[in-house]
Amino acid sequence: MRAWSERNMPTRETFEKIGWLRPIAHRILLPELWRFHRRSVPRGVALGVLVGVLIPVAQTVFAAIFALPSRANVPVAALTTFITNPFTTPAIWAFSIWIGRKLLGHDLGDPAALAGHVSQSIGWTEWIVRDVGPALALGLVVVSVVGAALGYVIASVMWRMWIARKWRQRRNERIIRG
Repeated sequence: MRAWSERNMPTRETFEKIGWLRPIAHRILLPELWRFHRRSVPRGVALGVLVGVLIPVAQTVFAAIFALPSRANVPVAALTTFITNPFTTPAIWAFSIWIGRKLLGHDLGDPAALAGHVSQSIGWTEWIVRDVGPALALGLVVVSVVGAALGYVIASVMWRMWIARKWRQRRNERIIRG
């Protein structure tokens, strides 16, 4: 996992080369946005999940831009957007539609009966615009916000566990030496 993230993690040079980012490049390339510390990493995870689920294209660029006002870690935010990929997106969208339909109070019913009803009465396009579209939009918002909150909490806990482990190792090394 670490090797994959190091290969795919965007670098400052990557963002320097994007032409349309030049007007704000001096802001994105600030060193404090590229340091890993206990506050910026969980913010980056939360922002990456939020952007990754809500924005379907150019996610890493949007995550980097949104990292500015939130003071999130740019590489972590950009890397976390890969939570959505060709393998996970259909499942995320299906779950979002399910959540949206539950929240909107739409009857989930039998899928076979629903397919026959849709094809006979209103047509697929109208069904997608009237029923699935609002459910998907609401579901994506809910999934992204809840996912971002969970990501923030998990990243914070993992960060603290990692630091506690490093402190224990240092303490044990001092005991062995001294």
